[in-house]
Amino acid sequence: MSTSRTPSCQHKSKNIVGFQLSLSAFHRPAKLAAICLRHGGGVMAMQLFLLVLHILPSLVVPIHNSSTGGCAIIRPPREGGIRYRGLTQEQIRSVQILPMDYEIEYICRGNRVIVGPKVRKCLPNGTWTDMTQHSSCLLLCPRVWTSLENGQVTVRPPGPPVEGSVLHYRCHSGFILEGRNVSHCTKLGKWDAPKPICLYDKNSTGKKKLYIGALFPMSGGWPGGQACMPSAQMALDLVNNRSDILPDYELELIHYDSMCDPGESTKLLYDLLYTEPIKIVLLPGCSGVSTIVAEAARMWNLIVLSYGSSSPALSNRQRFPTFFRTHPSATLHNPTRVQLFQKWKWTRIATIQQTTEVFTSTLDDLEQRVKEAGIEISVRQSFLTDPAVAVKNLKRQDARIIVGLFYETEARKVFCEVFKEKLYGKKYVWFLIGWYADNWFKIKDPTINCTVENMTEAVEGHVTTEIVMLNPETVRGVSNMTSQEFLAALISRLGVMNPEETGGFQEAPLAYDAIWALALALNKTVAPLKAKGRRLEDFNYNNKDITSEIYRALNTSSFEGVSGQVVFDAQGSRMAMTLIEQLQEGSYKKIGYYDSSQKNLSWFGKDVWIGAGPPADRTVVEKEYRFLSQKLFAAVSVFAGLGILLGIVCLTFNIYNGNVRYIQNSQPYLNNMTAAGCMMALAAVFPLGIDGHHVHRSQFPVVCQFRLWLLGLGFSLAYGSMFTKIWWVHTLFTKKEEKKEKRKLEPWKLYATVGVLLGVDFLSLVIWQIVDPLHITVEEFTREAPKVDLDVLIQPLLEHCSSEKMNTWLGVVYGYKGLLLLLGIFLAYETKSVSTEKINDHRAVGMAIYNVAVLCLITAPVTMILSSQQDASFAFAALAIVFSAYITLVVLFVPKMRRLITRGEWQSEQQDTLKTGSSTNNNDEEKSRQLERENRELQKIIQEKEERVSALRNQLAERQALRNRRRPSTGQTQNHNAPLLPPLSQTDPKSLLPPPGYPSADNHSLPPSFSNSSNLYPAESKMSRNHCHNSQIPLLYK
Repeated sequence: MSTSRTPSCQHKSKNIVGFQLSLSAFHRPAKLAAICLRHGGGVMAMQLFLLVLHILPSLVVPIHNSSTGGCAIIRPPREGGIRYRGLTQEQIRSVQILPMDYEIEYICRGNRVIVGPKVRKCLPNGTWTDMTQHSSCLLLCPRVWTSLENGQVTVRPPGPPVEGSVLHYRCHSGFILEGRNVSHCTKLGKWDAPKPICLYDKNSTGKKKLYIGALFPMSGGWPGGQACMPSAQMALDLVNNRSDILPDYELELIHYDSMCDPGESTKLLYDLLYTEPIKIVLLPGCSGVSTIVAEAARMWNLIVLSYGSSSPALSNRQRFPTFFRTHPSATLHNPTRVQLFQKWKWTRIATIQQTTEVFTSTLDDLEQRVKEAGIEISVRQSFLTDPAVAVKNLKRQDARIIVGLFYETEARKVFCEVFKEKLYGKKYVWFLIGWYADNWFKIKDPTINCTVENMTEAVEGHVTTEIVMLNPETVRGVSNMTSQEFLAALISRLGVMNPEETGGFQEAPLAYDAIWALALALNKTVAPLKAKGRRLEDFNYNNKDITSEIYRALNTSSFEGVSGQVVFDAQGSRMAMTLIEQLQEGSYKKIGYYDSSQKNLSWFGKDVWIGAGPPADRTVVEKEYRFLSQKLFAAVSVFAGLGILLGIVCLTFNIYNGNVRYIQNSQPYLNNMTAAGCMMALAAVFPLGIDGHHVHRSQFPVVCQFRLWLLGLGFSLAYGSMFTKIWWVHTLFTKKEEKKEKRKLEPWKLYATVGVLLGVDFLSLVIWQIVDPLHITVEEFTREAPKVDLDVLIQPLLEHCSSEKMNTWLGVVYGYKGLLLLLGIFLAYETKSVSTEKINDHRAVGMAIYNVAVLCLITAPVTMILSSQQDASFAFAALAIVFSAYITLVVLFVPKMRRLITRGEWQSEQQDTLKTGSSTNNNDEEKSRQLERENRELQKIIQEKEERVSALRNQLAERQALRNRRRPSTGQTQNHNAPLLPPLSQTDPKSLLPPPGYPSADNHSLPPSFSNSSNLYPAESKMSRNHCHNSQIPLLYK
């Protein structure tokens, strides 16, 4: 039977080694061994038991790692349970794996408390946090035993008084301990000995006791009491031994463990207030605890002096009227930061914070201070757990000088994202809090996916500000100890190997100086109270006078402590020096100190930068104006100058030959206006190309005026005179003949038309300049990166002449001018076949109008589109002006020059009349009009005669019909084939004569010039119409 049972036990042991046991069996190796023993396992059972005990710690990780999607559920401690956040009871019973980052919380039953980690978090590797530390639910022994009136109690190990805790009692000087000096907390939650008492020693000096109620966090989120309480006790011993400080009094500390928990502290606060003896001052630690204590203490007229509270919210004097602290406010970093911003000439910063009350208050204070200093916070980002989006926003908004407010664990997350976004290097400076561990960025964190090398690269060069909690100078303060002597005494009192790992070791000097500040303040109140007939021992919770004296004494405190100069500001916060450090090559280097009370910056000059110096607070934007190409301007100016010279030649020619008939018939005064307008338009090319490269910005509006007036009036003169010519040609020579004779071309009408066009333009320009004058505007383009590696951006700028309603004015002008151009094209087309001697160059004018209109209609919209490209816009506008002027001058004046030169027609009109035949060419037009009139008269005569012939034929037909009806029938038969009418040759000519008064059709009745029109109506056609054959008569009446 034993052999059959042994394999069974071996089978179970294999299951354990192979990690196949259930969680219940996994936690019960002793039970399994007992089963094997009862079944005859013997030695095998014992070996199995020892094996399980040996491999038990290592089994946890493989079982947890068996699930890659989270962590396996673990068992709660004995006499306790687990609070699963967000899960119902049914889900808890069914779920086996919990997701990554899920947190569980241990809870205990009854009067038991958790000793060890209270909260565990699922890590990405499938394990829970702090699995090497055991959590237990232990009974809590009465806390009354942890305080001793007129004595001191030490708890070993530090923490809440639970099963296994040991209390050591001792009495202050002048008192004798009655009872056991040691008491143990049993498993039943009771002390094994009665609480001892300290009896007054009759042989003592008789000093009166003043009690201080203290809350030291020996455990919890910040176990600062582990070092702060021994430090405070060390200060009390020194104060009580001083004969010059409170010689008639002895200070005693009554303290409890607040666990840095506001809820627990509320209970302990009321224990302090409602149990004897009366406490004259309260001494809390932790910001949350101090908030509860300070808000309630004013109801009991108690002064609160904190040694370990940094929340900026505690600086509210209305809410906390009796609160003081030797621990500086977190806002004390801000004056130092502002001082550094000003030193490095930064006026633009960015911030990123973790969303907690302390950092939000600190940032609000920083925002107020930088605003007073004329510094702008351009970007303000915050995050709760994941800083990825916030860091990306900093990058997108070009943040350079960045203040980061977050805890150490979140700092690693932030700088992992900083490395990914390349938000580090010579262009960036980060300001962090200085109370992180020196190697915080090298600590492996499973919540980030950056290597130590990545983190080291990202944090290089950042600056930290840290409150100086230990006087850097070797001076003896009010306690007659230097800071180094204090540290040596504290380390000796703690008696641990690594005092830096003791909670609150960094803040211990603040607790030490808090006791000295209180002792000096109480000592200062003795004389004023004595003058009022009061004493410190008369203090009670209803006595406001003593509280006011203590408040005044603390508010005016100023002494040299081991943490530096102890001074309180108006809000009761400590004013201390700030240490400034910079991370250089992976280690922090001191680069300066700042004393906010004296506003004194002590600078060592050891700051090191990745670049040539401190980076700029923003991307430096260099303004660069875009100017017109000087080569283009010079080339176009040459063409414009030559055009003006050509205009002068044409104008001189026209004036000199003004008496020549051919020139006179071309309306020379209008041509002079055209030449003058072309020269004005060409002159507008010069101001059109002048920009900031040639004149100062203050003179640029004058250049704008020259552009507008020269071009506007030049166009009106040049185009207006040509338009006037073509308008009157169309008006006079495309109407009916009778209207032509009535209307005559008078020169003053031409000049009046030009004057009207010029007046409209002048009036519109005047109104424009009065209502909305031109001024300089600057167009900004997309910023450009320079070709060299500089932390700058080029901001291209372009100057324009503009007004407030520029588009409206341009729309009116372009619309009016566009209609004139289109009407000019239409009139030129209508008059292309007209020939007149009074304006003999109207065809050339029409050609010029065609060219000017086309160029203007194309150039106007193109220049508006290309207004941002100064070279292209100037080239289009200037060349359009040049070409229009050149074409106009060449088309109007060159043919006249050529005609006069080739034909020698240089004589005046008076000389032409003395020479025979010299006016032949000038009379061609008059002869042509005379022939046209004669032709029309002949057509009317012929039409009248044809109507008369038709009437006579009708009469002959009627007479013939009457004759035929009168003849006998035989006669009709014989003459059946006879023609109806006799031949025209046999007809009496007199019968065809017109009636009396009707004009005769022979040559004698025609006008004298009829012979000249024989080519229009040949003789054959007249004969065929006047001598109709008798065979055609029936067809006329068919």
